[in-house]
Amino acid sequence: MPFKILVVDDDLGTRLSISDYLELSGYSVIMADNGQDALVMVKANYPDLIVTDIVMPRLNGYELVRQVRQQPHFRLLPVILLTARTQTQERILGYQSGCDLYLPKPFELEELAAAICNLLERSQVIQSEYRSFYKENLDPSVSAEISDKSKLLVHQYQYSELFSSLTNREQEVLELLTYGLSNADMGKKLHLSPRTVEKYVSSLLRKTATNNRAELVRFAIKHGLVE
Repeated sequence: MPFKILVVDDDLGTRLSISDYLELSGYSVIMADNGQDALVMVKANYPDLIVTDIVMPRLNGYELVRQVRQQPHFRLLPVILLTARTQTQERILGYQSGCDLYLPKPFELEELAAAICNLLERSQVIQSEYRSFYKENLDPSVSAEISDKSKLLVHQYQYSELFSSLTNREQEVLELLTYGLSNADMGKKLHLSPRTVEKYVSSLLRKTATNNRAELVRFAIKHGLVE
């Protein structure tokens, strides 16, 4: 079954050009011309990835991503933001909303397709690890339950030094990251500014030797750094 991509853009030409290219590349594509309809389609269709514009009627791209990230089923759903806005602050807002990639317009469709392929590959690995982790530790029918728990304890022991090096704030941020929250949303929960939250995320990336938030979440789940 092909991956399902949701393309959201109020410009018909852009929407169709992206859709046609992705369908020719072997993807299944669904479309929306505003953020509100897109949010409904996410819940109804469970896409594997979202490509969305920012400036749209009814619900802009930033808010669309924030609301998607608030839903547990979609906290790790890859999202690419497309926009003609190229100012640094605009890109910061994009990442704070929870997007995985910010691609400025104009862009090459080939570049977009390559980014989609990369994000989908990472997403599949992370989801596989996530399912495996919970199956091993929550499924009562697993015959090797004792052995599985022992393996988990070994992993926890191996990474106890790393875990102990995390500050209380870093541990709180790490836990919230697994729910796919944006910097702004984490800041509200922890009473911190988005910029301060970003500093904690950067520290976590450095301590775990991971390259991005997706890898960090995968690492944390795999090695028992979060419950």
